[in-house]
Amino acid sequence: MLLRKLLFFCSMLMFVAHSFGEMPSGSRKKDNSPRDVIVFSNGDQLTGKFLREVNRTVVFQSDIVGEINIKWDKISELRTSGKFVVLRHDVGVHTIRNASHLPQGTITVTDAQIQVHPDEAGVSVPAVQVSKAQYIVDQPTFDKQLRENPNFFTGWNGSATAGATIVKATQDQYTFTGAISLSRVVPTVLWLDTRNRTTLNYSQSYGRITEPAYVASDGSFVPATYTKSSIYHADAERDEYFTPRVYALVQTAFDHNYSQGLSLQQIYGSGFGWTAIKRPSQVLDVKATLQYEKQEFYAGSNGTNQNLIGSTFAGSYTLKMPKRVVFSQQISYLPAYNYTRAYSANESNSLVFPLYKDFSFSIGTNDSYLNDPPPAEPPTRRNSLQFTSGVTYTIRSKY
Repeated sequence: MLLRKLLFFCSMLMFVAHSFGEMPSGSRKKDNSPRDVIVFSNGDQLTGKFLREVNRTVVFQSDIVGEINIKWDKISELRTSGKFVVLRHDVGVHTIRNASHLPQGTITVTDAQIQVHPDEAGVSVPAVQVSKAQYIVDQPTFDKQLRENPNFFTGWNGSATAGATIVKATQDQYTFTGAISLSRVVPTVLWLDTRNRTTLNYSQSYGRITEPAYVASDGSFVPATYTKSSIYHADAERDEYFTPRVYALVQTAFDHNYSQGLSLQQIYGSGFGWTAIKRPSQVLDVKATLQYEKQEFYAGSNGTNQNLIGSTFAGSYTLKMPKRVVFSQQISYLPAYNYTRAYSANESNSLVFPLYKDFSFSIGTNDSYLNDPPPAEPPTRRNSLQFTSGVTYTIRSKY
């Protein structure tokens, strides 16, 4: 029974991951397009495909070593067969109006100068210093992001994580955790201003420890007992930007924590957010909402259900470190205005290390605080801390 539950849970996570992203495959079609060439400062040379450049880092798909990141100071020469657009720091590209006029063509890089070669005969484009090139984008991606709008079922990125612990001994114990996180940002690139963003998140932890029945030394029969833990969180949010960094939002969230006697907490709110940091390597969002919150406790826990008017003050931070290591942190504080004792807080942290292709190993913590839990025997702790680990699959948009 336990094995069937675990297999079903993992299969559902992988089904969702496969629905929103492309699973890794060893049978992808061979790329027969013309090869690009990159020459390093020491004279070494690689052939393959130039993908993009972001903030002085070149991303190159090599025929031999796969995808690599290279700084401009390591490159002596670069020649491409595909067409690209060079976006400069001092010009800025944020909207269709000021992006559509930029020249497009093959590029060559020599002596730290980027030269664009348009198709039009007789058209001369001034060279751009590599230090001033914020992005180099391939022409198909550039045109698609400017002129197309992905439908709701495309453009999703995120991750799916699963982990489990099973112990068969004097006591039987099993615990499984799972999470899926999805985000859809339109446009899907950093060099255009974000118009809207949709996020969906779900995480769950379930465990059970069973003590077997036995006959005590005095001949009395002691029945089997078990201890259960069950925690889950789900939320959804829609952001609509009306400046490059400021947006309005609506959100909903659902929480359950068996150990704290919380059957279900529902949140429905709206407010404003600010993208304080928006860089290729890190993003920081802060937001505040006004919301309706309903807390429902288990009937046997002596808890009093609450209908609350409150807020969520939250921050979300993501840092992409070298070697594809990613750190994420979310912190939120939820005061209640009509019953000030019923406030709560949450914090989650995760660190993801790459394993193979789109698979990674992740560790994390989830800390939730409920200030006014129902009275119980033994007394209910206000704080609930989880440590999780598992294998994560990265969901990448095909758009």
